[in-house]
Amino acid sequence: MKWIVTVAVLLAAAYLTVAFNWTYSDGNRAGYIQKFSRKGWVCKTHEGELAMTTVPGVAPVLWGFTVWDDRVADELSRVLGKRVILHYKEYRYLPTTCFGETTYFVDRVEVQEE
Repeated sequence: MKWIVTVAVLLAAAYLTVAFNWTYSDGNRAGYIQKFSRKGWVCKTHEGELAMTTVPGVAPVLWGFTVWDDRVADELSRVLGKRVILHYKEYRYLPTTCFGETTYFVDRVEVQEE
């Protein structure tokens, strides 16, 4: 019986190691931060929406993202209303929403000069 529990714990640890260390994709998205807040009942995460538009007058595409790093979250709060480029990593199949409501995790912000 003990070995079953041990194997289950080891498999869970291996799964979490893979899920948090291998990204499905990474890249950049540009636009304007439309919404940014800290959310959650127990697990507080920084969640936001980037409005991506290519031509003025056309409805923007909204892209939801999560921020783990408080330093990046503070930087995003300071650049609200400015055009930004967000670098993100996509982690799929994380076990709960405690890590964030989206699969996209922003780790770097760059203000785009107009």
